[in-house]
Amino acid sequence: MAMVYSSQSSQTKYKLDSKFTHEELCKAEPLAEYQDIVEEYQIEPPFSSARILKERGTGMYSYVAVEPILGKETISFISNARNYFLASVNAFPENKEERIAVMRKSLEQFKVLSKSNIPDIELEKAFYYFYRELEGFGKIQVPLLDETIEDISCVGPNTPIYVVHRKFGSIATSMIFETEQDLDDFVRLIVQRSGKHISIAVPMVDCSLPDGSRIQATLGREVTKNGSTFTIRRFRNDPFTPIDLIKLGTMSADIAAYIWHALEVGQNIFIVGGTASGKTTTLNAILSFIPTDKKIVSIEDTKELNIPHENWVQTLTRQGTGDVNPATGKRIGEVSMFDLLVNSLRQRPDYIIVGEVRGREAYTVFQSMAVGHTAISTFHSNDIPSFIHRLEGEPLNIPRSMISSLNIILLQGIVKAGGRNARRIQKVVEVVGVEKQTNEVITNTVFDWDQNTDRFLYSGHSYLHDRVLRSENMTTEQLNSIMDRKKKVLEEIKDGARLDIYKFSDMINGLAYGSSPHAARPESGSGGE
Repeated sequence: MAMVYSSQSSQTKYKLDSKFTHEELCKAEPLAEYQDIVEEYQIEPPFSSARILKERGTGMYSYVAVEPILGKETISFISNARNYFLASVNAFPENKEERIAVMRKSLEQFKVLSKSNIPDIELEKAFYYFYRELEGFGKIQVPLLDETIEDISCVGPNTPIYVVHRKFGSIATSMIFETEQDLDDFVRLIVQRSGKHISIAVPMVDCSLPDGSRIQATLGREVTKNGSTFTIRRFRNDPFTPIDLIKLGTMSADIAAYIWHALEVGQNIFIVGGTASGKTTTLNAILSFIPTDKKIVSIEDTKELNIPHENWVQTLTRQGTGDVNPATGKRIGEVSMFDLLVNSLRQRPDYIIVGEVRGREAYTVFQSMAVGHTAISTFHSNDIPSFIHRLEGEPLNIPRSMISSLNIILLQGIVKAGGRNARRIQKVVEVVGVEKQTNEVITNTVFDWDQNTDRFLYSGHSYLHDRVLRSENMTTEQLNSIMDRKKKVLEEIKDGARLDIYKFSDMINGLAYGSSPHAARPESGSGGE
């Protein structure tokens, strides 16, 4: 069957060349009578592609990795060639292209030495699996490189691996670890690739791959009774911009313009939402609104942020070794988010970015906001009352008077829109202050998402704009003009060719867009310093 690829093809940094076509190398399993192909797109052409199937009766989707099919002789050849490669190659080049060349050469040498009659096309298939096992990630190579995949998870052997597809949601795949040993070996491999260690003594690990993808893994039956497990949250090499979020319907151009203005004038913002609601994606996108001349310090447990600024200090926590010291509550060499936050305040940042606030660092974040630092972070909570309640409770213990240092809350969630699960900013809420007599937190909802129309409704009033009018001695007409220009800039960019986050940041900062972005920014001195 001739293959028609969709426009969602994944782009990999290194192209695997071959004289053979995808149709020659790969033959997918025949479809069942009740299945239809919904989409098919290349992953590492010509060696692999992804196929989305749909069952006619149930409407269930499934994800199929289409890769070369091997015969018994080729499987045996690969096994023997691998042993030869490991025994004969003393130094593996650091450059990926050079490593791939070494693999190809080793396979060709082994073919000659073993006097194998393996056909050229089978040798090419052998190279792919050789590369997939030694350089890649084995069974999950296809979804791990698929830009439409958000999460990859395995709950044990003899159970299909599941993926979360950006368009089709959570779906089962054609991939499975058939034995406990295979799954144990794979879990050890991915944790080792992250520079960490997992064992029966330490059976649970949180870590990240070199590309930034986050891993939560368990080994054996020590803490997960069905065997080893893993969940990988993929890191996007090409992060979403605010324009992408507007096109996806996560936010409107009006909300994006409001956030742009809020960040320019130094407002403290928390993005609040449940698991997998897209908090970090939105956080990373809106950070591109920060003026490029400002200093940013970010604090994370694992590398997730990709900020398009040169003046950016990226810091990560570090796990310690040995037993916990009762005096400090820490292991040797441990660096916590609290440690990083305290250190960041000595670096005179204009903006402090905390990947997620959840521990004792929260008090220091709110202290820093109270004394004038601009802080932006995410917080796990399904609604705003619960968010405020959790801030005040153990272990955060933020006084209600200090909560008023927070200016804006973006509530984001997974909702039903157009019959599909979608991410939406459900509310944009301003924290106005604390009522003295009742001690209640006073809030103002600026934007509200309407579930019936899937539209964002403006309430008609913003206390942020009131403050800007007073502090800048500005008229309402002048402020409206600034906001209209910001919205116009965003819509002009949206209507053009897609920009990556770096070009987007350049454009809105006036480096590549002419005068419009400059006209959309307030005069120097209004940045909340």
